[in-house]
This record gives sequence, C-alpha cells and structure tokens, in this order.
Amino acid sequence: MAKRPQLTGRAAILAVVVCAIAMSLAYPVREYISLRRSISENRAEMARVEAERQALLARDRQSNDPNWIKKTAKERLHYCGPGEKCYVVMEPLQGKEQTAVKQQPAVPPWYQTLWESVEAADKGTGRRAVTGKETVGQ
Repeated sequence: MAKRPQLTGRAAILAVVVCAIAMSLAYPVREYISLRRSISENRAEMARVEAERQALLARDRQSNDPNWIKKTAKERLHYCGPGEKCYVVMEPLQGKEQTAVKQQPAVPPWYQTLWESVEAADKGTGRRAVTGKETVGQ
C-alpha cells in the first residue's frame, strides 16, 4: 500500500477557504468589539452626567428653601438673626506666628489716636508730634 500524502489537494483548498473566511471576518469582529466597548463607555458617561444633573437639580431645589438660605448664611458668612447671640471661636496661632504677634507693639487705631490728640489740644497738654527729621521743641 502506498502511503497517502498528509496534505491532499482538497485539504489545502479547505485550509485556504477557512483562512479567507477568518481573515474576512477579523476586521468586522474587531470593529464590533470596539463599538461595544465604546457603547459601554458612553453609557457609563451618560450615567455619570445624569447623576451630576440630579445633584444639581437637588441643589437648585434646596436653594429655594428659605431655611437652607438662613442656615448657609450663618455657616458661611457668620450672619446672626435678630435676638440671637452668635460666637466665633478663633483658634490660637501656633509656633512662630504667635511669637511674632507678641513682639509687635500694639498700635491703637487711627481714630483713637486722633481723638486723644483732640482731647490733648482741648486741655492744652498736647505736644508737637515728631516726624522725620524734626525734633521736639524746634
């Protein structure tokens, strides 16, 4: 008995046809998978945008509530209603900032200095201010 060749003509033609079909389907299948991925990404983006839209609508509805407006004004702007006592707790300065504040001399506000000078002028106990190159008594 003669040995049959492993690759016959029919098998070769069948292999070529199978390869041709596989190659002709490769691009459409790749595009299909790519489009499915794109659709899922777009759906996720749409869900995120819808959630953001709902949050903004809830905020809009909340901003029409007068109690929310009062509460927000008290929290952010430190407003007090009539007859209310409001306190703002300040945290102490830490470290170098605190020592720098202690070292600076306390300068009274300008209006206090002005008023003290007017009172001194009324009593006749005022003295001439020292400015620049001038000295007292000149």
